[in-house]
Amino acid sequence: MSTQREMKEKNSWHTPVTIIITVIGVIAIVALVTVAVLQNRPLPQKYKYGIVLDAGSSHTALYIYEWPAEKDNNTGRVEQTHSCKVKGPGISSYASVPWKAGESLRECMQEAKQRVPGKRHHETPLYLGATAGMRLLSIENSLASDKVFQAVEEALLKFPFSYQGARLLSGQEEGAFGWVTVNYLDDRLKQGLETTGALDLGGASTQISFVSDNYDGSESPSNSVTFRLYGNDYNLYTHSFLCYGKDQVLRMTLAHQTQSGPGTILDPCFHPGYTETKNYSALYDSPCVSDRKPQKAPATFTHTGEGNFLQCQKVIKSVFNFTYCKYSRCSFNGIFQPLLQGPFGAFSAYYFVMNFLNLTNTSIPLEAVKEKLTRYCATPWNQITRKHPEVKLKYLAEYCFSGTYILTLLTEGYNFTSETYSDIKFIKKIKGSDAGWTLGYMLNLTNMIPAEAPDSPPLPHAGYVSIVTVTAILLFILVIISLRHLWPCCSKQPQIV
Repeated sequence: MSTQREMKEKNSWHTPVTIIITVIGVIAIVALVTVAVLQNRPLPQKYKYGIVLDAGSSHTALYIYEWPAEKDNNTGRVEQTHSCKVKGPGISSYASVPWKAGESLRECMQEAKQRVPGKRHHETPLYLGATAGMRLLSIENSLASDKVFQAVEEALLKFPFSYQGARLLSGQEEGAFGWVTVNYLDDRLKQGLETTGALDLGGASTQISFVSDNYDGSESPSNSVTFRLYGNDYNLYTHSFLCYGKDQVLRMTLAHQTQSGPGTILDPCFHPGYTETKNYSALYDSPCVSDRKPQKAPATFTHTGEGNFLQCQKVIKSVFNFTYCKYSRCSFNGIFQPLLQGPFGAFSAYYFVMNFLNLTNTSIPLEAVKEKLTRYCATPWNQITRKHPEVKLKYLAEYCFSGTYILTLLTEGYNFTSETYSDIKFIKKIKGSDAGWTLGYMLNLTNMIPAEAPDSPPLPHAGYVSIVTVTAILLFILVIISLRHLWPCCSKQPQIV
């Protein structure tokens, strides 16, 4: 009887203790997992913003960029969320009425004010970068250039953003930042992959930028830019040809054909049946051609089209100098260029012209591209206008010239061959962001791309939580097993004799 009573007392004590220990263990495990999950769960995403205005020669465009706020200067990906094309011409066109340059930006800036959350306005950097159009104006009339910049600055300061200034980009910067943009958007920099060359074509200048194993920068230091991005060093070849944007080259070819001051020219770069009366003064009012104006020319000339691709190429080649080169190798005009290397992205006017001509597919052999362009240029003007009634006549008339110029620049100027032409990809956007210099410019000024590769956690969030959970469960099982000696006795009750 005493033994049975003793066992009952022992069991009655063990059972609550076991239950209490088990409950405490479960609570501890649940608390551990809950804290781990809550501590490491992804928080609601917050974003920062940046605004860049691209003040080009023919127009101005505004771009808004967005990136995760908690990943500043780390792994946060910058993406374009909105773009706005400013109505009217480029700001350099307002040299005689500079206040209009600032006024022209108002509508797009109002869009930016609505697109960027109000609580982020004061911390959102606002940049304006001017390119070849303003470079030409500063050469021609530096005082007028300063007044345009002043008017632009006064207009932008009226908006609630963190205005960082308006400045004139050098051609080298324009080319280099275009290269950064293309390779950043394609994730080539972070992953240390082979980079893509950048081909940019505007109205007043054109840029080529690429990394070449054969180029260390010593032969032509002025064409060398060095970057250290994500722990990798890049020695970039870049050059900008001022006056070799498509609009200025058109002026140069017309200047070549009007050297004697004729009243009429037959232009192979325009469609048969095209005719337009043009003003000599308007043609020669650019620094690219102003010194070539014929002395005894009439006020106007009649510009008529002939539509001959081969003859058009001949006229275009007349504005290139292929005879002079003091380096081991050159592109044109005596400018050093190493051997082309790797794939290339061609954007801006390259894309828009070749897309209109349906020639963006570079898997088509180069000779077939030339044949298509030959047929297009020979098409009568009245057929072209009937087929494209939605396109402004000024732009429509120039596609034959622009397409021929692009092929001539790529093959004769930059030395792309029938084999390497397929390395070019005509691009407008990469992963939703416009290709161009603006994103690279902002990334550089905000230090968004670190020189060294950013550290990353050894485990992703989900993996970390899984390991903590499994470890907690194993710990719980071990606790239960360690308390076996306190479990209620399961053996048979001793018999009482």
